[in-house]
Amino acid sequence: MQDERKAGMIYTAGSYVIWGLIPIYWKLVSGVSAYEILANRVIWSFVFMILLLVLMRKLAPLGQVLKEITTHPKKAAALATASVLVSINWFVFIWAVNNNHIIETSMGYYINPLMSVLLGILVLKEALSKAQILSFILAGCGVLIMTFSYGSFPWVSISLAVSFALYGLAKKMIRMDAAVGLTIETAVVTPIAVLYLIFLSSNGTLQLFSGSVQTDLLLIGGGVLTAVPLLLFGHGAQKIPLYLIGFLQYIAPTMTLLLGVFLYHEPFTPSQLLSFSFIWSALVVFTFAQLKTVQKKKAVI
Repeated sequence: MQDERKAGMIYTAGSYVIWGLIPIYWKLVSGVSAYEILANRVIWSFVFMILLLVLMRKLAPLGQVLKEITTHPKKAAALATASVLVSINWFVFIWAVNNNHIIETSMGYYINPLMSVLLGILVLKEALSKAQILSFILAGCGVLIMTFSYGSFPWVSISLAVSFALYGLAKKMIRMDAAVGLTIETAVVTPIAVLYLIFLSSNGTLQLFSGSVQTDLLLIGGGVLTAVPLLLFGHGAQKIPLYLIGFLQYIAPTMTLLLGVFLYHEPFTPSQLLSFSFIWSALVVFTFAQLKTVQKKKAVI
């Protein structure tokens, strides 16, 4: 049991470390438009996942899910929604990284757990504790400070947090194997991605297969980079309790913040520090409240 939990922590932490380092990868293809990067990420993720399902002998579960979709329109709609949401999330992140807004992406993923709780309250009618109310107030103050310091609404942070929280909600409604789920999600938007690349090719502006082998490999490799951490997370999350996942999920935005400040030298002003301080305080309150809830449940059991 202890070995299983240790393995779960390694797999889950590994997934968050990869997600935290992803900005470095997208910076390597910053000369390619965010739209083309996204199109390639979708296509090559789909290709890689099909190959992976063949190797893992999971084509039968894929076929079973596809049959369910044809007989359950709501499930099909939820999957299509998940596809659109994850595509939006990927695009905003890629655009932000390659336009020097890495620090804002970090804030988005710090806010994400709170946004997920908010959706649980609004959609699933879950109860709101006093600690959660305090967390939302603190996080709201952080967002307001960021808004006034920038002179504009931090749309990158909020878009990432909202799209990923909605994606999580859609996935909760259609529980399935992580590999099968990603395959179907990418399959839904792959035709659009292919048409977009054909359009770029007809205009003579396609970067893929246009002379730079390094760019080609990086664009194709984006599919592998998308799938690997998701599979690690799917494998590891099953072996550890939810509160532990809650702690580990802050690895990625912390690494991203450090990359933005120290590697790419994005400005980190006193007002941004104040804004992040409010959000970090919100997360401390939120996390410890979650931990106390888990301890109470254990005491009852």
